[in-house]
Amino acid sequence: MELTDSPTHQLTNLRTRHHGWIEVITGSMFSGKSEELIRRLRRAQIAKQNVQIFKPLLDNRYSEDHIVSHSEMRIASENVRNSDELLAHVKDDTDVVGIDEGQFFDPNLPAACNTLADRGKRVIVAGLDQDYLGRPFEPMPQLLAIAEYITKTLAICVVCGAPANRTYRKVKRGGRVVVGGSDLYEARCRRCFELGDRAAAPATPGETHAPLRGSRRRHRAGARAARRLR
Repeated sequence: MELTDSPTHQLTNLRTRHHGWIEVITGSMFSGKSEELIRRLRRAQIAKQNVQIFKPLLDNRYSEDHIVSHSEMRIASENVRNSDELLAHVKDDTDVVGIDEGQFFDPNLPAACNTLADRGKRVIVAGLDQDYLGRPFEPMPQLLAIAEYITKTLAICVVCGAPANRTYRKVKRGGRVVVGGSDLYEARCRRCFELGDRAAAPATPGETHAPLRGSRRRHRAGARAARRLR
């Protein structure tokens, strides 16, 4: 059953309600953010809404003129250099504005989204909420503060299989913004993110992994204590 204040319900009444809002889809890499963005935008297109879709010029990992998810879902998009250029490209008769990789935009993106929503547009933004160090990734926190609707997506930790909300950079590279995919990044849960390169994936049947150095020391200490009690 659809809630009367849900984005899906309001989509069906967009042409008659004449007011806009902001939706944010956020989470770690490999959590399905772009997939969810594409799903919502396709539904808007099916509903005969006028849709424009943007991504930052910086992100050309998979395509120059499409938003492409890690699972190969794709939808045509326009490249823009910054939020001012994005705002200038939105047409008056556009109903829905989709924006991917919000974390790669400049600090003016929240103001641009507010302006579009005030013009009656439905604005949907997808992006990382944390950088590779686990810190809030601007301007996404500011967008979360002003959005009417927020969807938090979780990935699967590649180390232990738990729900993951962190993005771990596997290689040593400087700089907060390093564009890449699974060659550079992987999703991790809180614990495995903190373990860093000391984390080891669980053994598959028939295999064993050596415990971490700290675990070995604790094991030896426990064995010595057990012998003293005999």
